[in-house]
Amino acid sequence: MEAGRKKILIIDDEPAILLVSRRRLEANGYEIITAVNGKEGIEKAAACEPDLILLDVIMPGLDGYEVCRRLKSSGKTREIPVIIFTASSPQDDSDERAIEVGAEGYLTKPFESDDLLSIIGRSFSGG
Repeated sequence: MEAGRKKILIIDDEPAILLVSRRRLEANGYEIITAVNGKEGIEKAAACEPDLILLDVIMPGLDGYEVCRRLKSSGKTREIPVIIFTASSPQDDSDERAIEVGAEGYLTKPFESDDLLSIIGRSFSGG
């Protein structure tokens, strides 16, 4: 990894989302790690210690809220910022639930690449 290059772990069970997100973020200078389910995501977060985690909510097995809870309760991963993203509608309480489980941000799918880059930039700048 290049010095100063931020590492992002994307946890999502949808191959198309992983591919598009990876390409866009790599094109913007980020190192990308992927996981296709919550269990794998928790393991990779502990092993790779990313600078940020992008986490889907709706996945088989552990959902994103439970994954976030577990990440935030572990000493090794608790400080890693998590941005939750899901296809949930803006009318539900997904954004509130995301904050309750410790996520720093929330993004509704489908999202524009610029929105993704913006929320990532805010997470890295502390705002």
